[in-house]
Amino acid sequence: MIIMKSDATKAQIDAVVQDIENHGLRADVSQGDFRTIIGLIGDERKISFDHLAMLPGVKEARMVETPYKLISREYARLAGESEHRVIKVGNVEIGGDKLVFIAGPCAVESKQQLFKIAEGVKKAGADVLRGGIFKPRTSVHSFQGLGGSSEEDAVEALEWFREAGDKFEMPVVTEVRGESQIDLIAKYVDIIQIGARNMYDQDLLVKTARTGKPILYKRHFGAGIEEFLSFAEYMVAEDNKDIILCERGILPLGKGRSYTRYTLDLSAVPVMQKETFLPVIVDPSHAAGRRDLIFNMSCASIAAGACGLIVEVHHNPAEALVDGQQQITPDEFAKLVTACRSIHQAIGNRTNGG
Repeated sequence: MIIMKSDATKAQIDAVVQDIENHGLRADVSQGDFRTIIGLIGDERKISFDHLAMLPGVKEARMVETPYKLISREYARLAGESEHRVIKVGNVEIGGDKLVFIAGPCAVESKQQLFKIAEGVKKAGADVLRGGIFKPRTSVHSFQGLGGSSEEDAVEALEWFREAGDKFEMPVVTEVRGESQIDLIAKYVDIIQIGARNMYDQDLLVKTARTGKPILYKRHFGAGIEEFLSFAEYMVAEDNKDIILCERGILPLGKGRSYTRYTLDLSAVPVMQKETFLPVIVDPSHAAGRRDLIFNMSCASIAAGACGLIVEVHHNPAEALVDGQQQITPDEFAKLVTACRSIHQAIGNRTNGG
């Protein structure tokens, strides 16, 4: 990163940016109250740090060891920016003092089903409505979501989704499965989700970030924390810092029977909060894969410092077309919300490392 002098002029800052671009890199400019920080995006071997340090207006050219410098706390601190990013979506603040609950069905099955669940989760305390339109499935023979049927069905389901969000006064979030769906989904939703299976898809990350929409970004079940944060940098490099990091479980270790779908990595929550200024939430539904464990895992996540949860809720899990075994009812969700709020109040606000 390049730290400009406090009295550096706009012309000097622009000249440094132009020099960086002349070397085939891009520049991320963060202007704080007292100084300007310029981050390099691209292969830094193309440019000499000694050369950068000698440019007019430059105070220091410093190598940042972490591969995810644009979202690091150090970068925000040097730029004089907040180390606790709060993402505002309508009337909802993600990463603030208040817990945020994202809830809804794993898959949108019908308009009646969606509205019934939306009404239930709103009454129970949900802030954001979730629902799958395009479902990434292991088997080609499984229900692919209404978006998997035809473009007409996808548009209709997205219209229901938008209508439900407006009626019950909740922002809406759904998962994008591929680049061809981005523009369509962006027309209807407030937050775009990139699921665990697509965590490594650089082109999808970049194109989604360019919509300017907040992104709910899930960690792959085989990814390390550094790897997860490094790929999040692809989106921030597109000038979109509204990234919500989501821990949703990693592959279990050891031999023998696995009692949960994945292993919820609770330690990842405070670790990521110390490394980055982005808000961190938890998905206990996919981590546990079992309805009877959702309550416990949700409480543990809030105790670990998560600023919110994304929970799968269905009015009748036994009849759900997808993942019924890990969806809870609106009444169960209401109890979860009450308990988590009590825990959050008892331990104090520790979201984002606070």
